[in-house]
Amino acid sequence: MAATILIVDDDAVQRRLVENMVQKCGYEPLVVDSGDAAVALLTAPDAQPIDAVVLDLVMPGLDGLGVLARIREAGLTVPVIVQTAHGGIDNVVSAMRAGAQDFVVKPVGFERLQVSLRNALNAQALKGELQRIRHSREGRLTFADIITRSETMAGVLRTAQKAASSGIPVLIEGESGVGKELFARAIHGSGERKAKPFVAVNCGAIPDNLVESILFGHEKGAFTGATERHTGKFVEASGGTLFLDEVGELPLAAQVKLLRALQEGTVEAVGGRKPVKVDVRIISATNRKLLDHVKNGAFREDLFYRLHVLPLTIPPLRARREDIPHLLRHFLARFAAEENRTITGISGEAMAYLAQLDWPGNIRQLENTVYRAVVLSEGDQLGLPDFPQAAAHTAADAPALHAEPLIVGPSTAPAMVSGNEIPIAPFGNAGSLTMLTATGEVRPLEEMENEIIRFAISHYRGQMSEVARRLKIGRSTLYRKLDEAAASDPAEGAQDNN
Repeated sequence: MAATILIVDDDAVQRRLVENMVQKCGYEPLVVDSGDAAVALLTAPDAQPIDAVVLDLVMPGLDGLGVLARIREAGLTVPVIVQTAHGGIDNVVSAMRAGAQDFVVKPVGFERLQVSLRNALNAQALKGELQRIRHSREGRLTFADIITRSETMAGVLRTAQKAASSGIPVLIEGESGVGKELFARAIHGSGERKAKPFVAVNCGAIPDNLVESILFGHEKGAFTGATERHTGKFVEASGGTLFLDEVGELPLAAQVKLLRALQEGTVEAVGGRKPVKVDVRIISATNRKLLDHVKNGAFREDLFYRLHVLPLTIPPLRARREDIPHLLRHFLARFAAEENRTITGISGEAMAYLAQLDWPGNIRQLENTVYRAVVLSEGDQLGLPDFPQAAAHTAADAPALHAEPLIVGPSTAPAMVSGNEIPIAPFGNAGSLTMLTATGEVRPLEEMENEIIRFAISHYRGQMSEVARRLKIGRSTLYRKLDEAAASDPAEGAQDNN
């Protein structure tokens, strides 16, 4: 899913011009004809995410300055680019003081608007990353810090927000790298315990003989090497939240003591003489099906039901591909700043292929892939060669040579729009469809269909809604066809196993 740009203008001709330019930049335009409509859209309880606003300054009713004031009153941080036919210095100063990020004069040119939108989105992404890092260090992460536009994630977020308002035990399930700890921190940071400690324990990384000591503490001299008293993670987290990551890795002996601590609200240190009362909210996580551990006898059933009061399952990244462009923009902004690189975006060709990969390591793998690309890239924009997974996929999909082409569209390929997160670099054979193989045989229908879909993704700059609409298929059908194409590609299967 491309970034959504809200266009606010009472002039129908100007709205259409800006809408066309926004689409050409590779973004999803959303158009309203008044300031009141814009404020209603931005402040609605179920408002759809808006990434930037192009706002006319002079309008009947609520004008641009009034809209900026309402946005500021509502506490919204969406970047606003103001445009007007009157480019006086007073207007510029007033708009900037009211919170506008940039100012353009009508009629704005394509390149000027493109640069302004790119800068606004990159600045917003970097601001969001810096805020996320600061909140993480301060223990103040909330659900606003979770980057997602996926409908699949919407239900998970609603459940998690309800859980945050109570002290109910939560079990978070999901593959490695999907962000289970981020959800746990958001639940803690959105609840009544947010001012208290959040203590995370990786149960899979603790030696079996030290589990009880680390969780429940020990007295000085309780065992060899215990040269001083240790309070344990339960006591450290008292009043706050204890996050038990990979809880399924706990040995059975420790599970018994954990169950007792949860039932009675007390812990007894190794070598201690009396139990200590603790008030701890438990959030646990596992990358495996904990119920399967119970059936196999590796996890206690009674403890499972103590932890599994409110289960949350975070879907893998391949089940929410529409989040990939937004995650890429945020990771790119952060790593480009950290590495002092002036990288302006990712080409649309690279974006289209990255959105089709399965990402078995999920968000963590995507993050590390962008980090590596930023460090190794030699240009000012990341392209397909900067992502080995995508480059291998492209080589496997190259059409047979010396085949007779059938022209099915305009011979002039769409030029790549540089400087934003989803510009499009066209395929080498854009505008034509190869019908025959190198041996003169007709190519399989499925193979040609896949090529048409890939060309449509390139032509419409990764806007999957527009691709589905133009191909006259549903979005779910489009994603299914992409998944089937990836599953049937032996080269990609070999790549994913590496």
